[in-house]
Amino acid sequence: MTTTNSLTQRLDAGPVICAEGFLFELEKRGYLSAGEFVPEVALEFPDALRSLHVDFQRAGSDIVEAFTYNGHREKMRVIGKEDLLEPLNRSALQIARSVADAKPGNFMAGNISNSNIWDPENADRQAEVRSMFTEMVGWAVDEGADLIIGETFYFAGEAIAAAEIAKASGLPVVLTLAPMAFQEMADGVGIVETAQKLEQLGVDVVGLNCFRGPATMLPWLKEIRAAVSCHVGALPIPYRTTQDEPTFFNLSDPRAEVASPHGRTFPTALDPLQTNRYEIGAFAKEVYELGVNYIGVCCGATPMHIREVAEAVGLTTDASRFSENMKNHFMYGDNERLAENVVALGSTA
Repeated sequence: MTTTNSLTQRLDAGPVICAEGFLFELEKRGYLSAGEFVPEVALEFPDALRSLHVDFQRAGSDIVEAFTYNGHREKMRVIGKEDLLEPLNRSALQIARSVADAKPGNFMAGNISNSNIWDPENADRQAEVRSMFTEMVGWAVDEGADLIIGETFYFAGEAIAAAEIAKASGLPVVLTLAPMAFQEMADGVGIVETAQKLEQLGVDVVGLNCFRGPATMLPWLKEIRAAVSCHVGALPIPYRTTQDEPTFFNLSDPRAEVASPHGRTFPTALDPLQTNRYEIGAFAKEVYELGVNYIGVCCGATPMHIREVAEAVGLTTDASRFSENMKNHFMYGDNERLAENVVALGSTA
């Protein structure tokens, strides 16, 4: 367990990188179902989850976040597996702890996230969500988490509830919002106002994650950074969202020859709409220069994206050994051993 450096001490000293977005990557690898997006992989294929954590760690992630996103009681009821709730959570936490322990200075984070049942007008539903968060935070504390990450909240009230419960653990807390396309929280509260309220509750890092790509997340990050004095987090999706299509829920792909059967590109037909690695690197560099030290990538992230983030803010990672080296490329390079007639094909290939 990390004891010599608290999260805020590390952030005061420089950038801290956090990989998220395990749902998309593990679905692509064949370990969970799109649509359901339940992290049963923690029980069924623990080695696959461990391997993904290690890959992100090698790429520069300082935080090994337990894969309990959607691993809450209500989601497990939806798929008829509520009896697996605690074993799933504890397995995910134990896997994350073991990976973090293998690299000195890494943090292990417990995770709570949007419940998708929060109702601003229903006190019973709110109490149910609070109960789910409380048990998940309790398991995270039991399994030795260094911090609690609450993420992807689109209701201000739910974010505040998550912050209160996470803070009660006594651990550092990261709380990131995920505003939808209507440019405010789903219960009508301002995005910046919500971030300020979270800071007032003692949250160590407030910010944004998921739903929005670099282009539509950056303007809100600038406003949040100017409005709070605590550390700010930035974890976009690696997709080209726009002012007209600000989240990946409404991204269109008119060039697709075969449309997704459910009528939207989200979540399984987004591939042609990805940013390239250089766009993610440029985003990381820009937010870092704004004073944002907690940086990562969310749904759609691969270890390549995390390495790009880390290197953009001046870090060298274990995976940097294999960073781009085009000087030896058979067509683009300038190595004296490259065949001139083949290199010459580069302009016409």
